[in-house]
Amino acid sequence: MTNSVNEIVNVFESADKPYSAMDATTLQRAIYDLRLEQGSVSPLSQVISETAELVARNAIIVQHPDCIAHLHTPPLIAGITAENFIAAQNQSMDSWDQSASATYVEQYITDWLCKQFGFDEHSDGVFTSGGTQSNIMALLMARDWVADVMTGHNIQKEGLPEYAPKLRILCSTKSHFTVKKAASIMGLGEKAVVCVPTHQDGTLILAALEETLAQLKEAELIPFVVVGTAGTTDHGAIDDLTAISKIAEQHKIWFHVDAAYGGAVILSQSKHRLAGIELADSVTVDFHKLWFQPVSCSAVMLKNKTNFKYLLHHADYLNRESDDLPNLVDKTISTTRRFDALKVLMTLRAVGSETLGQMVDHLLAQTQQVAAMVTEHNEFELLAPPPLSTVLFRYVGENIGENVDEFNRQLRVQLLKAGIAVLGETTVDGQAALKLTILNPCLTLNNFSELFEKIVKFAKALK
Repeated sequence: MTNSVNEIVNVFESADKPYSAMDATTLQRAIYDLRLEQGSVSPLSQVISETAELVARNAIIVQHPDCIAHLHTPPLIAGITAENFIAAQNQSMDSWDQSASATYVEQYITDWLCKQFGFDEHSDGVFTSGGTQSNIMALLMARDWVADVMTGHNIQKEGLPEYAPKLRILCSTKSHFTVKKAASIMGLGEKAVVCVPTHQDGTLILAALEETLAQLKEAELIPFVVVGTAGTTDHGAIDDLTAISKIAEQHKIWFHVDAAYGGAVILSQSKHRLAGIELADSVTVDFHKLWFQPVSCSAVMLKNKTNFKYLLHHADYLNRESDDLPNLVDKTISTTRRFDALKVLMTLRAVGSETLGQMVDHLLAQTQQVAAMVTEHNEFELLAPPPLSTVLFRYVGENIGENVDEFNRQLRVQLLKAGIAVLGETTVDGQAALKLTILNPCLTLNNFSELFEKIVKFAKALK
């Protein structure tokens, strides 16, 4: 253990780039050349050193100031420490006789989380592997719920009802792609997802939602769930959750909020921006984003915990009906499952929710400052004002030629290959955009000034 800690510390301390710049083909060949036959085994100390030198040094260094592309953060020490307990004890969260105290920790944290989001004693939650699984579970329960409520049909036992091709999921054009993935997995197909237009800031247009609902019903289709987003992946946009909840209530459909990105705002001084989330039927939250936890760590919460019944299956060896102990497998699609709740418990005990909220507030404020820096820079263009902690921009220097989009796409790729910067890339109003995802509270504005200087210098040399 000491050897591995020392090696990873050395990797971090010696990393002067977010990526080593080793050619991808060379890196692949080096890894594939590692022998796996029994006769090629090595002492663990040698394997640790080898892993540090080949794998860790040539991985993306999330902790580096110029690694700023995606929605995962440098994790807090408390979360890393928790990972040691999780790995060493190797418990599974599906049944009490595989976890004992861990079951109560997870239940305690999900109860706490439900209260943070304004749910009451009738609510409940469960940990998942990430926002994808959380969204899939929420939409699956919504599907089974509507069949049960409409016709008493039990999808678990009887499969999809004859009217399944008419079921429709509504979300915005900026909602996470896992909404379509969920529809596909649930047997409804991507055609079941109806995307509603958004404003320029990425938020769902309410009038368009109401109009779409009316059109679907006129076509004798069955809209059964609407997804609101608290933090879209690209813009960081937060939909008007209160207004969407009212529309959902009026039409008697399930209201799901994907707060994987923006859920931590509930701890901050900006929590009013999540107004209406307490009205949702289900909520997704990712702790490995703005809660600063190691991947993976997520949860899904239900306002009405009885709806977890749509996931319940009994296995004689696992969750016997005669048990008087809690078996968390009753409310998830997973069986074997990690004790990720420990990371949140230890972080809340060591850091506190108030400090976590202050960290979020700091990042939100800093993002506005970075956006202002982009606006004031002659060779950059800000493509959208940032609602949360993403900055969408592009390079517009004199040397870019006629195809601005292609230049920016190549700029991102070449910056990555050279190990200079790890930036995100997306599309905004049909334009290629570079993206900064600001999730490291240790960065200063000087870090961003230096990053911009590196981008400009590299761009001017790019042909």
